[in-house]
Amino acid sequence: MKRLLVLACLLACSSVCFAADAYVFAYFKEPGTSGIYLALSRDGYTFVPLNDGQPWVKPEQPGEIMRDVFITRNPSGDGFRMVWMWGWKGDSLGYAESKDLMTWSAQREVPIMREFPAVRNVWAPETYWDAKAKEWLIIWSSSFNDSDRGNRIWASRTRDFVSFSKPEMFFDPGFVVIDATMFHGLVAGREQWALVVKDQTEEPLRYQVRWAAGPSVEGPWGPLSGPVTESWSEGPSVVQVGDEFVVYYDHYRAPRARYEGVETKDWIHWESVNDRMSFPQGAKHGSFFRVSEAEAERLLRRHDGAGR
Repeated sequence: MKRLLVLACLLACSSVCFAADAYVFAYFKEPGTSGIYLALSRDGYTFVPLNDGQPWVKPEQPGEIMRDVFITRNPSGDGFRMVWMWGWKGDSLGYAESKDLMTWSAQREVPIMREFPAVRNVWAPETYWDAKAKEWLIIWSSSFNDSDRGNRIWASRTRDFVSFSKPEMFFDPGFVVIDATMFHGLVAGREQWALVVKDQTEEPLRYQVRWAAGPSVEGPWGPLSGPVTESWSEGPSVVQVGDEFVVYYDHYRAPRARYEGVETKDWIHWESVNDRMSFPQGAKHGSFFRVSEAEAERLLRRHDGAGR
């Protein structure tokens, strides 16, 4: 009954609340084999599960998991791309595409690091359109069995998600980093890119979110900021809500394992927004993107039913 009341409220106020775009949160739940879930927000702070809390997309192939999902819109506006972590170990990421978010192409395993036999993992992939080069930049975290340096951020480029350039190191600050995400906009008073990562330093313990600025989608990146979150934070995403820049992140340490957030106007002074945020229970590392009113209305009307 509670879910029905929430959905009825969302539908009833759509003509009033959708003066601006809505926000969609794509995420997974542990253990990562049930699929990808979506939630909708009208204000960037309160996210309500779509499809009655059932998976939006389920794994299709044996041994596949779906974690650390990233969905982005095509630069032309007509369609979406989705990448995700295919497995805890290995050289692959997952890929699918959709015209409307409702139906998706067959899921494809992309062995993006097959030219590196010693690679240990391909984690948290994300995709960004390079308007100047007219191609996609894919970034992710990888470490290697023949090295004790730990994860760094790697990258490859593609125009069609069929052929890919040989991966190269994208960001190496001299210590372990994972979960890279990017944001383009007014960053620290200038139109530029922000690269936001998890500092995975163990000694002394950090496990905190930090960011660096650069003039283009591939940098070069300036020095990393100090931490903007407390320890045990990972999976950051950045969204602009009004004149605030919100960094959502997965605070994964018990007893307060939950999604949280901090916001800033100047990228220097950060404040917690946890008291204003609401996320689906059990939501883990995901991504955020904007949808139009018509797209939001369509998403709200999907009801697969439990167990389908």
